[in-house]
Formats: sequence, C-alpha cells, structure tokens
Amino acid sequence: MLESLRINNFAIIEELFLDFKEGMTVLTGETGAGKSIIIDAVGLLAGGRGSTEFVRFGSKKCVLEGEFSFRPSAELMALFSEHEIEHEANTLLVQREIFTSGRTVCRINGSIVTIAVLKEIGSHLIDIHGQNEHQELMVTEYHSHLLDYFGPKELLKLKKEYQDVFHDFKQLTRERDQWVFNEQELAQRLDILRYQVDEIEAAQLHPNEEEELLEEEKKLANHQAIVEALSSSYAALQGEEYSGLDSVGQAMEKMAAVENIDESFKQISESLSTAFFQLQEAASDIYSELDGLEYDEERLNEIETRLNFIQQLKRKYGNSVEAILDHFEKSDKELKSLENREEQVDGLSKKIKTAQTQARKLAEELSAIRKETAVELENSIQEQLKELYMEKVKFQVAFKGPEAAGADEPVLTEQGIDKIEFFVSTNPGEPLKALSKVASGGELSRMMLAMKTIFSQSQGITSIIFDEVDTGVSGRVAQAIADKIYSVAKHSQVLCITHLPQVAAMADQHLYIKKTTDDERTQTSVERLMENDRVEEIARMLSGDELTQLTKETASELLKLAGKKKERVKKK
Repeated sequence: MLESLRINNFAIIEELFLDFKEGMTVLTGETGAGKSIIIDAVGLLAGGRGSTEFVRFGSKKCVLEGEFSFRPSAELMALFSEHEIEHEANTLLVQREIFTSGRTVCRINGSIVTIAVLKEIGSHLIDIHGQNEHQELMVTEYHSHLLDYFGPKELLKLKKEYQDVFHDFKQLTRERDQWVFNEQELAQRLDILRYQVDEIEAAQLHPNEEEELLEEEKKLANHQAIVEALSSSYAALQGEEYSGLDSVGQAMEKMAAVENIDESFKQISESLSTAFFQLQEAASDIYSELDGLEYDEERLNEIETRLNFIQQLKRKYGNSVEAILDHFEKSDKELKSLENREEQVDGLSKKIKTAQTQARKLAEELSAIRKETAVELENSIQEQLKELYMEKVKFQVAFKGPEAAGADEPVLTEQGIDKIEFFVSTNPGEPLKALSKVASGGELSRMMLAMKTIFSQSQGITSIIFDEVDTGVSGRVAQAIADKIYSVAKHSQVLCITHLPQVAAMADQHLYIKKTTDDERTQTSVERLMENDRVEEIARMLSGDELTQLTKETASELLKLAGKKKERVKKK
C-alpha cells in the first residue's frame, strides 16, 4: 500500500506531505482544487509519462517521493533481483525528479533506475483506474494473465511448468536454426574456416612470442651500444690501468683496521665490505654478458620478418598473439561442428520434437483448466454486474485458438495455445463485442469496477486508485458503486476521487483538497476531515455551497448508514 506521499513544486502544489491508511481513502473538493494532480503524482511514481509542464512555475525541478509497503510475490522478487534493488521489511521508497530541462531521475530504495524499470515495478504496486483510463483491463494481451490469477493455484503452477518447457523448446529451435544453412552458404563458410584454421595452424604461434621477439630484436638492433656500455663498465671496475674494485678493496682494508675503535667506523667498514662484494659480483655479471654477446645480422632479419608476419595475422584475427590463438580455437571448433552438421541437426531435431510434444500436452491441460476457470469468472463478474444494476449486461471469456486461422493445430505461444479475450454485450439483443471496443463512459466504468472487485482479490496489487469512476451516476447506482469500491478495499488499499456523497460516506479516511491564493500564487493544500467536518463536506456534496440543517441531517444519516454497511462487510 501507499504509506506516504511527498510532493514538492509539482503543478500548483508547492509542498505537500500525506500519509495514508489501509482501507478506503476518498479525496473530495471543488473542481480544479488539485485532486487529480495528486493522483498524477502517484501515477508518475508508478512510471507514468512525465512532462516539464509538471514543474511548478519558477522552479527548476519537481520532486515526488512515495513510500510503499508490498506483499512479496515471485514476480516482484524476480524484478528486484534482476535490477539489483535492495528491499528490506517489504518496503520501497520511490523517488522521481523532473527537471525543466526535460531530464528525469528515478530511484527505488536509493538505486537509480530507468523509467521502464520504474513502470514495471510500479505495475505491481499501483493500479490507476479512471473513466477514460482502463489500463490492463483494456489490454487484450493481459486478459489471459487475469484469468490465470483468478483460477486455482494449480493453474499457475501448471502455467509455470508449461512456460519452462516452452522456453526450452524455443531455445532448442533457435539452436537448430543456427545450423540450417543453404548449400552455398555452408560451402562458403567451410572454405573460410578451413583457410583461417590452416593459416593460423601453419604459423605455429605460441603465447608471448611477439614480446619475446621484440625483446631479442631490441638487443640485436642495439648491439654496438650494449657492447660499448658493458666494456666501459668492466674497464672502470677491473681495468688494467685503473681498477675501481682495487680502490674500494684498499678502502675496505684500511677501515677494517680501525673498525674496533669506534662503532661508527665499524658501520663504515661493513658498508665498504658490502659494496666491494656487490661490485665484484656486478663485474662478474658484466664479463659473462660480454662473453655471451654475439651479433647475428641474419637472425635480426629473421626476427623482423617473423614480426611482420605476426602483424599481418593480427590485422586479420585479433590484436595480439593470444587473440589469434583464441580465434583459432573458436574457428576450429566451428569447423568441426559444421563438418558434423547433419549429426548436430538430427540430435537437436529429436530434442525439439520431445520438448514440443511435452509442451503441447501441458498446454492442452492448461487450456482445459482455463476453460473451467472461465465459467467461474463469467458467473462471478455477472454477479458483480447484477449488484451494480447491470443485470442485462452479458460478459464472456472468449477462447480464440490459432487453429481458426487455418493452422493444422494450435500454435504454441508464451501463454499456451489459447488466445483469450473478454467480450461484453451492454444491451439485450446486441451481439457480444470485445471489451476493448466498448466506449460507453458510465457503463464501462461500472464494468471496470465489477472486474476490479473480482481481480483485486487475486492480482496482489497493493494500491488501487479510482479517479472519478462514478461520474454520471446517481441514486441507487451511486450507492451500489460506493459499496463495490469499499468491497475492493477489503483486499487492497483504495484511493478514490469522488463527487458522490454516497462514496465519500463509505470512506475510512476522508481528505479534503482545497485551492488557495497566497501572494498572488495558487497553492493546493489537504485537510484530513474529522467526523463533524465530514458531515459538512458531505452536506456540501449533496446540496452545493448553501448548507441547511436538513442537508446536514441527511449527511449525518448517510454516514450512519455507511457505518452499518461497513460493519456488515467486515464481518463477512
């Protein structure tokens, strides 16, 4: 449910904080006071389409923040895991900022998410239903989902089992399709792979070869400079005319003679001794290097030729010897697989046939349970429509299998073999029509409400918002709508904008929205109405601005009757 809502610089709202309760909350107030603006804010937190026009004039951005509690579901948990969203104590803090520049920033529990992710998660938290906004009930593709959630637990379990097998079937099919070449394409691909494999294999490359060759080339190319440096260094240390080592040795002997006189002399003596032996070792290493030096111009030419060849291979197959060898392994593996293509295709075809047979069996079982469930759903919705004084309206769950289009047998899809769509007939004698094609405002609102009453028990959506779904009705129909909305609130939190006193009287929480002008700026504020204030507001809804004692008494009586009805509903 929506626990709280904070709005800052949004439309005509400068700053507003609301906390909500379980059950049914109504929002009432004069037209234009900002009731729908509050619902728009909630809709944006659920991933609705934003606009720079929402930013309050004179501000750089608007900020929306909503705290939600939710009932864990497998789908919701999967979304959190997929998008790496932390969630504790089954609560979410959803934030959205819209800048005048057009930039939008969305966060869920502090993690930045895209609008698409916000919308995906928001669909599990909030369902906004207005007279002209039907959301998933008007989306044909969603009807099978609604039917499945209405059905028994074994239906959803079977659906999950079917979809697992179906995904395996599709994956195997994709793998097989990758093996299916026409003969010309296959011949061309085999020629390319054989050429590449033969060329790299003939090169006899080994890891780190290029680095080793470059190092050897560097030594050969700088042979003269290396000889000169080593010779000069050796002469300085152990030359015939002058020996640096002899000089250091003499200093070492002199200091050794006096090292016992003072501690500092001893340290100097030890340092000279260490230096002498290190220099002696260095002189030996230099001599060894000089002795082993040999200039081979032919070897230098071989190295340069080999490096040029490796460079050509790198231009074809990768930016390093390791990358070339990796390309070789992949190409060799593909070559061997293509040479055994028929065996691969035959093996995959057998697996596909097995998976398809299993998937079709599960799909047929799923379809059978769905058809039983559809009868129960039709009866349940028919009963709801009757309670809304729409007993002449007919509702039907239609199954339109792909075989109707001329296929030999139903095509397997993500949802099974059934294409499910809700049909209605609003008047006796009229044919059933697709629900998505029905456009009568008042009747459609009541049909939506009837369906919400049924589906709110199974969908798991934590908050349902009704935005003036009661427009154009009065009398007993208005009271029926009020009762129906309250029954929805038994299973999900309900926020409802209404102009009907009957609906307002059924509320567990009544918020009054008003518009004021301060320093020539329009602002919206919200007041939580207590019992006496509710009587006056409902009286105003009954008669307009002029309140009389009679309208107040009528309002009070309406609240008392609503209280009794609510008690009866709670006891059911």
